[in-house]
Formats: sequence, structure tokens, C-alpha cells
Amino acid sequence: MLKFARKWFQRFRSQEDGYVTIEVVMLLPPLLITMSACWVLFDVFRQQAVNQKANYTIGDMISRETEAITPNFVDGTRNLLRELTRSDDANARLRISVVSYNARNDRYSVEWSEERGGVGTLNNGTLRGEYLDRLPIMANAEQVVLVETWDEYTPVFRIGLDGFDITTYSFTRPRYAPQITWSRENQNNGWGNGDQDAPGNSLCNNNAENQTNCS
Repeated sequence: MLKFARKWFQRFRSQEDGYVTIEVVMLLPPLLITMSACWVLFDVFRQQAVNQKANYTIGDMISRETEAITPNFVDGTRNLLRELTRSDDANARLRISVVSYNARNDRYSVEWSEERGGVGTLNNGTLRGEYLDRLPIMANAEQVVLVETWDEYTPVFRIGLDGFDITTYSFTRPRYAPQITWSRENQNNGWGNGDQDAPGNSLCNNNAENQTNCS
């Protein structure tokens, strides 16, 4: 029996006749499935990279602000995120938070947080409970801008990968002002750059125009 099977396999291996149609029917489905899976995986990583670059762009833009952030500014930032990532308005979700550090208490705190898209603002409990392993090393009283984005991704082909949220986050230190503040009446960022009413009380080492008590 084993000898017969060996001879049959040898004859089958040496045969060169056949039908191309049958071979195409056998090989085309797995080939298409493989190509679709590769395309979806490539597109996932491409979209992740696009969203992360958009996050960095927004963080860098906010870090250069010298005036208080307003609700209209956040609305425009969400529109910018939607354009950069080519996402639907409902899928582009954004949260901007300013986080400070107190070296005496070794504690991070949320100075302010604003969101668009229904993700909820960031609070101290969530910050200290879920973000400690992702927060940067900071000097005393230093602040950073935390930008987070969510974008729902739906694969074009069903290859066993369901839709999911592409999430990104980044930290950026303020560049031109000692802090990034949320818009309140008669408030400035402590820099006094000449474009806003500066009530004073800036730190002397900020070289601000409205610094006080520096003698």
C-alpha cells in the first residue's frame, strides 16, 4: 500500500497537464484575502501615523499661544483635527488639558481641561490614577499641555479586525509664555506681551513686561 502511494505521488508530481481555470479558482480567493489583509494592516498603521502627526501639530500650535485659550479656539482646533485626519465630524474627538507639577508634594494636578466630542474633561483623580506612568519628568511649578485625540477607524475589508478607536496623546511645554491659561475675564497668561491687559504679578525670572516686586 505504501509503495503504491509513493508511485502515485511521483506520477502526480511529474504531470504537467491541467486546467488554468481550476488553478485560478483554487488560488485566487486566498490571494485576494491575503492582499486585503495586508492593505487593511497597512492602512491602520498609516492612519495611526496621520493621527499622531496631527496631535503633535495641535500640541505645538497651543504651546506657542501667548493669550488665554477660548472655547472658539478649541472649536477651531477640533475642525483642524478633522481636516488633518480626514475624519467625520462625529468621529474626531479632542481633549486639551494643562497639567502642572508640585515638587513639594510630588503631585501632578490638572490646571484646566476642555474637550470636544463627548470624551469628558480630565480631572485630578483620573490623572493621578491612570496617567502617572505616562507623565513626563517636570520641574517644580512647571506646566505641560496634554493633547489627546480619538478617531474611530472602520476597516474597509472584514478580515477579523473590528472597528476601533485610534487614540493618540502628547505632552508639550509652553514655548513663549510660562503657562497656557483658559479664558477668564481679566486674566492673562502672566507674560504681558503687549497684546493684552496685563494685571501684573508675573514672576521676575519670566522677563515679563508686567513683572512686579523684582527689587
